[in-house]
Amino acid sequence: MFTIQLQNCGKRFNRNWIFKDLNHTFTSGNSYAILGPNGSGKSTLLQCIAGYMSISKGSISFDNGKPIAEEQKYQHLSLASPFLELIEEFTLRETIDFHFNMKKLAFLANKQEIVQILGLEHSIDKQLKFFSSGMKQRVKIALAVFSSTDILMLDEPCTNFDATAIAWYQNLMEKYTANRLVMVASNQPHEYSFCKEIINLGV
Repeated sequence: MFTIQLQNCGKRFNRNWIFKDLNHTFTSGNSYAILGPNGSGKSTLLQCIAGYMSISKGSISFDNGKPIAEEQKYQHLSLASPFLELIEEFTLRETIDFHFNMKKLAFLANKQEIVQILGLEHSIDKQLKFFSSGMKQRVKIALAVFSSTDILMLDEPCTNFDATAIAWYQNLMEKYTANRLVMVASNQPHEYSFCKEIINLGV
């Protein structure tokens, strides 16, 4: 079983604490919605857990039967977030190839299936700078979902999505999140309705 243990975790910017004294254990096979008003630290918490940002106090440990070193954490997680930028000069084909040179493919027989699931067969050789914001967001989510990682982290996943894209996202969550440790930072029920546990940073 994969676990992430937060012990007395806090993050502050200058003198202002974003969150403080946070304790929680996350386990594989469970899904967690991280809720809270704007500024409560939802995205910051995900970035701290993922290692994009350091915490100000406390500890965050990863374990899959044995402790995982800090520099090895990235191998076990995939993250889709508005703060992560795609390389816009890459085509969709190049983006997928580049990503899966670093991560192993999960669930699918080959990378071409990702293009089909995205519904972007006619845009495979188009540079991402010509994609709409919603198309780019779908690409981010697909790259994260189809990476062979124990942990799937999603920060406001349906940003720039219309109703059709929201249904596409919900279908992915239903099909491809079993047995993973899933975290969703959101205030939108349609983004986290499948989650089993609620963590409210605004309380």
